[in-house]
Amino acid sequence: MIRLAIVPWLLALTATSALAQPPLRWGGDSEGGAPFVEADPTDPARMLGFDVEIAEHIASELGRPAEFVQIAYSSLDQSARRGDFDIGLSGIEDSPGRRASVAASVPYYEFREVITVREGDRDRFTSLADLRGRRVATLGGTMAYDILLQAERDHGVTAVSYDDDVHPYSDLLLGRVDAVLLDHVLAERAMRRNAGLVTHADAVAVGHYIIIASPEQAALRDQVDEILRAAMRDGTLERIFRKWDCWNDDQSALYGRVLASNGTGPSSAPASAPLGSVARAWEALPRYLPSLLKAAALTLVLSCAAMLLAVVLGVAIATGRVYGDPVTRAALTVYVEVMRGTPVLLQLFVIYYGLAGVVRLPAFIAALLGLGLNYAAYESEIYRSALEAVPRGQLEAARILGLTRVQTLRLVRAPQAFRLALAPMTNDFVALLKDSSLVSVLTVVELTKQTQIFATNIGSWLLPGILCAVLYLAMSLPLSHLARKLEDRWKVATS
Repeated sequence: MIRLAIVPWLLALTATSALAQPPLRWGGDSEGGAPFVEADPTDPARMLGFDVEIAEHIASELGRPAEFVQIAYSSLDQSARRGDFDIGLSGIEDSPGRRASVAASVPYYEFREVITVREGDRDRFTSLADLRGRRVATLGGTMAYDILLQAERDHGVTAVSYDDDVHPYSDLLLGRVDAVLLDHVLAERAMRRNAGLVTHADAVAVGHYIIIASPEQAALRDQVDEILRAAMRDGTLERIFRKWDCWNDDQSALYGRVLASNGTGPSSAPASAPLGSVARAWEALPRYLPSLLKAAALTLVLSCAAMLLAVVLGVAIATGRVYGDPVTRAALTVYVEVMRGTPVLLQLFVIYYGLAGVVRLPAFIAALLGLGLNYAAYESEIYRSALEAVPRGQLEAARILGLTRVQTLRLVRAPQAFRLALAPMTNDFVALLKDSSLVSVLTVVELTKQTQIFATNIGSWLLPGILCAVLYLAMSLPLSHLARKLEDRWKVATS
């Protein structure tokens, strides 16, 4: 009787012990969408996708509950090294650089890099060589992006980088790009979503998806490898991929190779120390430096042009608010409050994507307008306050002398207001220079975006981040110095 009484107690203790296991925190990017990871439309707190099911299977085999951690795709490697999650999987591509910086599993899915074009260009563009002088879209920091960078040198194509896998295909339909190079998984989903696209079956390259962990989690990585191999043997992975309509014969061949490796596959390679990441960054720097300098030049040109637009519009808005009739002042006030009260990122999306059905602006022009129109609102407030800071006595004196309102503005009020506005104008330009990093959402590869691609491809932010900061300082410090010189000259001239 005593033994029978102990049995329920032991079962309860075992269940409690299982529940007490820490969760398996797995990192992924739900913005990547199905079939990898996406939020359930009926319950946004719940994730769906084949990577979700693989992560839950691994957690179950480890006897731990699964817990999802949202991480931007481009930051997965860095977050893995920081230990922000136990394992990461979200269509993460296998590469030598990634294996050298994190603990990487055996491959669990084989994908093909394929070219997607418009239906009318099916026979015209069948390879990257056919796309000479054309714009080809892809995701930044991926194998496909590296392939396109090489194609720029070999075939003269223009690589266009996106932050997501939806807009490349929608822009292809709109004619903003001429082709898309991405994984066949994404291409097939895009064709189901967008009529009028066709994907060539021939693979430009072949890659694999893997699971990553921090270098200190090599033991966990080894457990994951065993679970993946068991799932390959018993058909668990096949059932998951068939459910998401992603299974093909390539996977059978991959699993045969992985199982035949008998534990001596690529995941057995040790992850390097942080010093190794720095060494790889220095080694890769000559390849990426020209692109960084080109991106810095683009950033400077865009910022200067946007600031010029902002100054011209800001002066007009400020003048209208000071001298205009009540209706004009009210309309301009609404514009200023709307532009200052909504995020510039939202304004960029509206100008580039929201208005695409009406006017298809080139990415650079959309970025220029977005930044210029936004900063015009801030500039107008600077100029308005500077105009109103000019002493009333001087305005009265100008009126007594017989000057018109235009003459008073041009000869008396504006010169003094400009001196007062110069310092905050400089601050705004430096802020605009940094805010230009937001235009990467419109496929403009400016300095920060190019740095992100560099860092993602080498698996380290240390050297790319320092280099990016140096380039930004090299652009902003001379401007600040020039502004101080002008302020000093104006002080002497008006003293």
